Amino acid sequence: MHIVVAPDSYKGSLTAVAVAAAMEQGILTVYPRAKVTKVPIADGGEGTVAALVTATAGQIIRQYVTGPLGDSTEACWGILGDGTTAVIEMAAASGLTLLTKDKRDPRTATTYGTGQLVKAALDRGIRKLIIGIGGSATNDGGAGMAQALGVKFLDSGGNLLLPGGAALAGLASIDLAGIDPRLTEAAILVACDVDNPLCGPQGAAAVYGPQKGATPEMVLELDQALQQFAAVAQTATGKDVARLPGAGAAGGLGAGLLFFTNAELKPGVEIVLNATRFADIVQQADFVITGEGSTDFQTACGKAPVGVAKVARQYNIPSICLSGSLGQGAEQVLEQGITGLMSIVPRPMPLSECMASAEELIRAATARVCRLVDLGIKLGSSAKAGSK
Repeated sequence: MHIVVAPDSYKGSLTAVAVAAAMEQGILTVYPRAKVTKVPIADGGEGTVAALVTATAGQIIRQYVTGPLGDSTEACWGILGDGTTAVIEMAAASGLTLLTKDKRDPRTATTYGTGQLVKAALDRGIRKLIIGIGGSATNDGGAGMAQALGVKFLDSGGNLLLPGGAALAGLASIDLAGIDPRLTEAAILVACDVDNPLCGPQGAAAVYGPQKGATPEMVLELDQALQQFAAVAQTATGKDVARLPGAGAAGGLGAGLLFFTNAELKPGVEIVLNATRFADIVQQADFVITGEGSTDFQTACGKAPVGVAKVARQYNIPSICLSGSLGQGAEQVLEQGITGLMSIVPRPMPLSECMASAEELIRAATARVCRLVDLGIKLGSSAKAGSK
């Protein structure tokens, strides 16, 4: 028996690596001789670095960078097992989780630290980068990132702009003379799972600003600032990207990467599965177990478990999704290639208890799945014997 486990993280509780380990333990209680291949995955947000580094036997690099509000923070990024590809989570340097709720302010938050991580990868001679852009605290259009890579943002008096999205309202010109020349050599894949444009009612400020601390008045201010940024950046770079799907991701970092680098935006889970060579792994499996913290109608729109199932289905390999909870519309994932769906929670229990006991709940639920699979195998054998 060969079983592939390919879960996303259970956000707020366990990393994808820890979930995969718990699933393996559950499998081995039922199938002690099974071959278990662990491929922890992510969709570009939290856990992308850990998932890719673990799956490819790469290495984690830690360094201090400028945090979202200008203070120093320790961030990590990774080099994949091929030694030539870097993986970066913008959330590690410019993420919402780095700030307490009372400190959130997208008017002043900067992506400068994310740019420092890109520069660190270039300094090591790496020219292929994967950048996950989920979980941002920022709304600066990626201007901070670009500043860390040598771009100057100037007001009408020729003065450098202050950090943050609000300052972009005063942007008059962009000086590209000092941009890091190594960016022209770099192939950058951006893991992006939203299709928002940069500005407008579906743009970065309107849709994601409130969760970053923006009031309705701030949303209007930030959206107007991003419109100014887009107009000036288009003049400076010759690129018209503001209306492209994903330009509004991560407070407009999607647009910033498109404006100032050779970046290509792709679905995050697709990038991760390709980087881990998941298709090569899964076609040798008997079945796949995937999962995430909460499965609902949003999962069916292309989140990690569905990405796993779609690849598995190409090789007629069944997939089972084990989730911390099943929300509204969870059954829609069955139409997207997932064969079976189960919650890890065996009885009514408080969320705090579920999260604290997640590892044991996952082990037990995985064992239950394997026993059901074993029952199916036995029933199939009996049916074949009876038809002879």
